[in-house]
Amino acid sequence: MRFKTLDDLPEELTGKRVLVRVDLNVPMEGASVTDDTRLRAMLPTVLELSDRGAIVLLLSHFGRPKGESRPDMSTAQLVMPLHRLAGRSVRFIEDCQGPEAERAIQTMLPGNIAVLENTRFHSGEEKNDPELAKGMAALADYYVNDAFSAAHRAHASTEGVAHLLPAFAGRAMEAELKALERALGNPERPVAAVVGGAKVSTKLAVLGHLVSKVDHLIIGGGMANTFLAARGVDIGKSLAERDLAGEAEDIMTRAEGAGCTVHLPYDVVVAKEFAPNPPSVRTCNVHEVQSDEMILDVGPAAVEALSDVLKTCRTLVWNGPLGAFETPPFDEATVALAKTAAALTKEGSLVSVAGGGDTVAALNQAGVAQDFSFVSTAGGAFLEWMEGRTLPGVAALQKD
Repeated sequence: MRFKTLDDLPEELTGKRVLVRVDLNVPMEGASVTDDTRLRAMLPTVLELSDRGAIVLLLSHFGRPKGESRPDMSTAQLVMPLHRLAGRSVRFIEDCQGPEAERAIQTMLPGNIAVLENTRFHSGEEKNDPELAKGMAALADYYVNDAFSAAHRAHASTEGVAHLLPAFAGRAMEAELKALERALGNPERPVAAVVGGAKVSTKLAVLGHLVSKVDHLIIGGGMANTFLAARGVDIGKSLAERDLAGEAEDIMTRAEGAGCTVHLPYDVVVAKEFAPNPPSVRTCNVHEVQSDEMILDVGPAAVEALSDVLKTCRTLVWNGPLGAFETPPFDEATVALAKTAAALTKEGSLVSVAGGGDTVAALNQAGVAQDFSFVSTAGGAFLEWMEGRTLPGVAALQKD
């Protein structure tokens, strides 16, 4: 994967206008950002360009306004949070294209930073409208994409404008692409993948792609129940997609043909009700689940065996929890295996790359997110990358 980075920009940027696609789509309560992870991720790019004398123009969507101008979805509300994080002045420009935006930018000085209005206030954004892309491109001399989380969308601000200006990857995008290449593009073997979550149907393409890429496929969450049921295991009243038994069998057959070992739990944590610390919770062999019980986590013996698998591996890709981690005690398997992965990473024997909202939350809950080699905050883009798809926003940055 070859792509241009900030290192490929001209050394002299003083007064040059740089349009930077970032992800300002952060959760808020009132005027406060409740999770500023994405804002912090973009700071290295923004500050580097500002320090090099560029006029930095931040381009992003916020919410789903569906082509309408809505004050509650204006990116203006991100100006103060960015000002506080960056430690320098940030101004707001009331459009992301057109004469009004052009006039405002003409008054900016080298090193100045501005947030442009929500790209999705224009209906052409999500349609990748060429005229809207031209309007955005007219504001700048260079384009930088630092929003991997939006790179799976072929929108005007993520893909269209990248073909109209010299295009580069920002520092966050660069780090993400290098980590992903290291994890599945050209990994050190053996490679393990942990794939969890509630439904197989949302990750069939992921599983189908991974069996030809990894040596060990560890399946957890409600997805594992579907695979167990496909193998004839009585899973009681566990969450499962029994109508996908054929697809589950097909994935296991393909894995066997590719030399990939599929790991399903052989002991599990069950309960008669899904609630915090229910009185009925117990651990049992997977063949001992009662008809009125549901599987809610992987058992300790299976986790120990999975930890031993990770100790033989050099690379790990992780997406999704092993159990219903939001509800104790069904977080124990995810926490235990995450701690093993983090310890192996810290000692230098494992490259660990994780991504997806639930995954990040689970690793934070385990207190080990900072110990993984790389943790992506991207959801849809990370999943589509795991499916082996070409991401339009990334493809537009690749060198010829």
